[in-house]
Amino acid sequence: MYPVYEYLGTEQKCEDIPLAFPPQHQDVQPGIEAVMTPRPISENPYRQEGGKLARRVALITGGDSGIGRAVAYAFAAEGADIAFVFLNEQQDAKETREHVEAMGRRCLALQCDLRKESEAQKAVRQAIGAFGRLDVLVNNHAVQFVQKSILDISEQQLENTFRTNVFGFFFMIKAALPYLRRGASIINTTSVTAYQGEPTLIDYSATKGAILALTRSLSLSLESAGIRVNGVAPGPIWTPLIPASFSPKQVETFGTGTSKVPMKRAGQPYEVAGSYVFLASDDSSYMSGQVLHPNGGTVGCS
Repeated sequence: MYPVYEYLGTEQKCEDIPLAFPPQHQDVQPGIEAVMTPRPISENPYRQEGGKLARRVALITGGDSGIGRAVAYAFAAEGADIAFVFLNEQQDAKETREHVEAMGRRCLALQCDLRKESEAQKAVRQAIGAFGRLDVLVNNHAVQFVQKSILDISEQQLENTFRTNVFGFFFMIKAALPYLRRGASIINTTSVTAYQGEPTLIDYSATKGAILALTRSLSLSLESAGIRVNGVAPGPIWTPLIPASFSPKQVETFGTGTSKVPMKRAGQPYEVAGSYVFLASDDSSYMSGQVLHPNGGTVGCS
């Protein structure tokens, strides 16, 4: 177990974060959080709420679990109402919605297949219908499929990966843009793999590189409209996508079996969520076209 310390005044608090995980695998993408062991940690136990997103509405894709769920919780803690999109993970979506509502915020769970532009338009229409406005768009959903060689990546897999990870981002941005006003924020989830590559996730890494370029180009396009566009490039994070992608043996050493992660462990979703809060809030008002890197100390990402 890896001790993480938080200093509040003179008091030192400690929470244990797993260094390794029991072997496990899921045969469904992007995975179910409810059956993971241990469950990902979605909330910072030492969070100090500051109202940074008060009276704002955020729409988060892939918000039912993993990083998306942690972002929903962190945004809600800062005063935002939440709409989130999920594919078919009903149990996870119900848990996320109920928790956000228990935090005193309104929450709308939207089941959509963002590989289709019409579904993205439907999601945005429903969010606007429920809340009347949209201030933050977080594009976060993704799939990944492990293959030993590019020769093993079928046309069907390639199209599915790009249609989910890249087309879906484009579709959501196009649908949301007419409702975003000056001061709004778009945040795209890319990955450390966009910078370092990953030999068994070639198509996934390629989509994350595309998202990086999308973020930088869109920020220039929307600068005159006063809409900021930034990204977050997480390193290895314990989310449902991991057991849904890797073998039980690979899961057992996830985040620890490579010298690329100086902290020698996988991150938890809540450790990433703060980057999204920063980029969504006025604290980052002078930032656009940038990417934050919660990746366990990995260097060489810029």
